[in-house]
Amino acid sequence: MTAASGQTVQRVTRQIGVYGKMGFLRIGPLNVTEPTTDRKPHALITGASAGIGTALAREYARRGVPLVLTARRADRLQSLADELSAQVAVTVLPADLADPAAPKALFDQCQNLGLFIGTLVNNAGYGVPGRYLSSDWETHRDFLQVMQTGVAELCHRFLPAMESAGYGRILNIASLAGLVPASAGHTLYGANKVWLIRFSECLALECRDRGVNVTALCPGFTWSEFHDVNGMRGNVSKLPGYLWQDAESVARVGIDAVEAGRTVVLTKGINKVIAGLSKYLPAPLARAIVSSKSKDFRDAD
Repeated sequence: MTAASGQTVQRVTRQIGVYGKMGFLRIGPLNVTEPTTDRKPHALITGASAGIGTALAREYARRGVPLVLTARRADRLQSLADELSAQVAVTVLPADLADPAAPKALFDQCQNLGLFIGTLVNNAGYGVPGRYLSSDWETHRDFLQVMQTGVAELCHRFLPAMESAGYGRILNIASLAGLVPASAGHTLYGANKVWLIRFSECLALECRDRGVNVTALCPGFTWSEFHDVNGMRGNVSKLPGYLWQDAESVARVGIDAVEAGRTVVLTKGINKVIAGLSKYLPAPLARAIVSSKSKDFRDAD
């Protein structure tokens, strides 16, 4: 239905938003209710245009959860929405989360549409290759906005309604990199994932008696375009196959984990072994091992 008229429609409706270049595309009906909240809980997924984000959208749709999808690439989002709209209602809100105004704009658009975001999936992410000083500050600033400040703001804005409803799910896509020693290159990536895991742990403790589950999902090497974007595909393609996992498996593990209320979850047996060794080996030895292997998956130049 449209936000203004309240009339249910089955066709695709295009409207232009009020947030600069941002707009939204609605596919499917809006007026679906749920007894406990008066509104059907939707899943908002950031970075939904590729990789794990797309896999999460497909898995939530398979489970019958209405979707709100956001990413920079509106064309990809629309294609995904066209694919999934036969299963669930899909709302597309193109946004660049490097823009500090984007989290509030997304929240305001959801409010204007009357959507209850019962599940928030902070999946948008990327890496900045090279040494810390190989990139200008503006590049690092945008990275921190997408990966840290934006995540914290989205949680802060959407969490109150979850607590009021006594129901909510926050799934933060962290990484095995947040559970192993640091390595040279991609300087802020591992540090950000450490923060995201700790942030998720804190939120989980604060929300556990309010019906809100918070999970930090920590995948390892995952088949997606992530390594193409950061220029490391040639290196990581040489890694043994047993280290890799497909995005669909990661999505299933993540959704099951947040539904079960598990706080920090690794997605594959080998990742649990790596994280365990990193935790229990003497720190100097663990750092030396990671440093000796880091050239296979980090650009430190």
